[in-house]
Amino acid sequence: MNISSDFPADFPAFQIENRPVGPEHPPFIIAEMSGNHNGSLEKALKLVDAAADAGADALKIQTYTADTMTLDISEGEFFIEDPDSLWKGESLYKLYEKAHTPWAWHEPIFNRCREKGMIGFSSPFDATAVDFLQDLHVPAFKIASFEIVDIPLIRKVAATGKPMIISTGMSTEAEIWEAVQAARAANCGPLILLKCTSSYPADPLDSNLRTIPYMQQTFGVYTGLSDHTLGTAAAVASVALGAVAIEKHFTLSRAEGGVDSAFSLEPHELKRLVEETRLAHRALGTVSLGPSGNEEKSLGFRRSLYAVADIPAGGLLSVDNIRAIRPGYGLPPKYWDDLLGKRAKTAIKRGTALQWNLIESEPD
Repeated sequence: MNISSDFPADFPAFQIENRPVGPEHPPFIIAEMSGNHNGSLEKALKLVDAAADAGADALKIQTYTADTMTLDISEGEFFIEDPDSLWKGESLYKLYEKAHTPWAWHEPIFNRCREKGMIGFSSPFDATAVDFLQDLHVPAFKIASFEIVDIPLIRKVAATGKPMIISTGMSTEAEIWEAVQAARAANCGPLILLKCTSSYPADPLDSNLRTIPYMQQTFGVYTGLSDHTLGTAAAVASVALGAVAIEKHFTLSRAEGGVDSAFSLEPHELKRLVEETRLAHRALGTVSLGPSGNEEKSLGFRRSLYAVADIPAGGLLSVDNIRAIRPGYGLPPKYWDDLLGKRAKTAIKRGTALQWNLIESEPD
């Protein structure tokens, strides 16, 4: 039984460009740039370089403009007043205007990804963004949590036939079913659902990572994690629950600020995430009982039965002259009761590992 044994036979691994994705492979690590370029293409390209140096498999951006997202209104429901929000005091329009990645930057960003041996793709937020990304030949698409209810957008992305990743933050089971069924009805390609908690930053207590295998079993798809918690613990834990993809927001420095910097990993943290999730994946191994190859040499440190005093030939074995001690080269301690009262076939020196050939057999 191996680590993919919980997946049905019709769950084949697939590839995003040349990177295989599936339970037999290390988790697909996605560095989400979001608006952490702070309006600078130079910084965006440095983010690509840093993500590649950290070992990420992919870098993801977001494809929208303020006008494709909302209306230029700075009051009512178009204004963020939540005192706990990172973006309190911003209108939606101004926030998206600040955070968006200019469409003219997409091609140089994706080109830099290719130069660095990394996959570049994006989250489209409307139909025009899908068409634009298709023209750039992106290898995959991501549907953001807030867009999971945009069924027309899901259908349009699914119709490309390319691998599709859907975040499920805030979603009910019924809403996830609607999204999955819409994607399948439009002949989607490979599909991954990401467990996600849409708060920024997210409290690990809200992560509910046990949902990952539940989603896999319920919806019949591979699952992963879009993680907004601080640090790497939740992401590493998700690997043990079957996550095949992990997405984390990424910045060059939280101190430099930016719309998402407060809950983003810095380069050294992203590197640690890559290393630890790959190690966690290797540690899953297979179902294995009994000593591994590296454990064989440790068997000698088990307890076993030894003579702890000299025993003459014909002498009785008793609690005074035999004990279960280390090392483990004698008979197992389970034979203790069987040996008591038996006689030594030959003289047994103190420190001798007891074996059956040293003990007189019972008469027939």
